Amino acid sequence: MFNGIGVVEMVVIGIVAVLLFGQKLPEVARNVGRGYSELRRNLSELKSSINLDDELAPKRYSSSSNKSSTFESSLDLSDDIEEPTAPKLAPPTPVDD
Repeated sequence: MFNGIGVVEMVVIGIVAVLLFGQKLPEVARNVGRGYSELRRNLSELKSSINLDDELAPKRYSSSSNKSSTFESSLDLSDDIEEPTAPKLAPPTPVDD
C-alpha cells in the first residue's frame, strides 16, 4: 500500500498530524482505524452478496459449443430496450394579417 512512501515522507506526515490534531491524535487515529475496518467489513459483505446473486441468477447463455452464436444471443436485447421516439412536430401555420 505504501510502496512509494519513505522514512522522510512518514516523518513529515507525522509532524503535520501532530500539528493539526495535537492532544486528540490518539482518538483521531482510533476513529480512523475503526472506520477503515468497518469499510473493509462492508465491502466484503457487498462482495459476498454480489457473488451470491450471481450464483442464484438464471443463466442467460446457452450451453452450445458454438461461441459465436452464444455471443450473438447475448447481444440480442431487442426485447429489453424500448426504442426512443421523437415528438411529432407539425409545420407552423401561416398567420393572415
